[in-house]
Amino acid sequence: MRALQLTSEIGVDHLEVVEAPDPVAGPHEVLVRMRAISLNYRDLLMVGGVYGRATPLPLTPFSDGCGIVEAVGGEVTRFVPGDRVSTLFFQRWISGRPTPQSQMSSLGMPIPGAGRELATFHEDGLSKVPAFLSDHQVSTLACAALTAWRALFEDARLEPGDTVLLQGTGGVSIFGLQFAKAAGYRTIITSSSDEKLERARSLGADHVINYRTTPEWGAAARGLTGGRGVDFVMEVGGAGTLTQSLRSITLMGHIAIIGVLGGPAEPLQMGSMIATGARLQGVSVGSRVMFEAMCRAIETHRIEPVVDKAYPFTEARAALEAMRAGEHFGKIVLSFD
Repeated sequence: MRALQLTSEIGVDHLEVVEAPDPVAGPHEVLVRMRAISLNYRDLLMVGGVYGRATPLPLTPFSDGCGIVEAVGGEVTRFVPGDRVSTLFFQRWISGRPTPQSQMSSLGMPIPGAGRELATFHEDGLSKVPAFLSDHQVSTLACAALTAWRALFEDARLEPGDTVLLQGTGGVSIFGLQFAKAAGYRTIITSSSDEKLERARSLGADHVINYRTTPEWGAAARGLTGGRGVDFVMEVGGAGTLTQSLRSITLMGHIAIIGVLGGPAEPLQMGSMIATGARLQGVSVGSRVMFEAMCRAIETHRIEPVVDKAYPFTEARAALEAMRAGEHFGKIVLSFD
């Protein structure tokens, strides 16, 4: 089989297609023929060697994938050949609170990832998926969709009519927009691109703000709520955006800390945090039980993930460069077709 791999050096330019032996499923394992994988910003950091811990080599990257079960081990009870499945980001976080052990079971690192034509996974690390979605759409669910779902519905306590602010138009924020609209929340979304903001409007965004032409977008968002402030912020920027998020948030509001697209460092805004009583909570994807609840909601509301760009898996470098450039709206996927 063919696999994407960093063999001897770190960096997007060193990601190669290599030949590897076909894997064989163990007693509790499932052999999956991958159909599509989707990219996350984490993949770009990891392949670049700046993810926060040393990248082990050789490395097969990517956490999010859709595939078809080809074979199952003798002890497997959750799947049969022919099932279509999604990988799960945390292979050993089934339900309940996360543990140090579950948080060390992320796919792509330290566990070899989904970037290969054939892969084996423990049966606990896969889930069945809505039949109406395409393979490309399914491949987007494991990380970006579940992160948005957990932030909105597991960690925050929102009610229909509350106002949700979503930063940017990448995968997590666009899923956040779709989920928020389905739940009856009022939505505000930011971007530096008027074209992307119009696309967000077409998905149901109630208000849009171009943060390049309106650098004080926190105050602008507060103005859209009549001065009350937003109830929830999907914080994906990090440096340069948290200050604005705190300026936009209502008393006792919720800020979900998800990404560091603008960089990891920003002075802690102690005064604003105390004044607003805002809750800042880090989010790191979610459990299998959360994933299954999300899929039921996707099925019920017929929510279709937004796939903006698709590349052959042999063009993974180009796909990662497109992500680095911020060219996408929603998700970028790699196809094994």
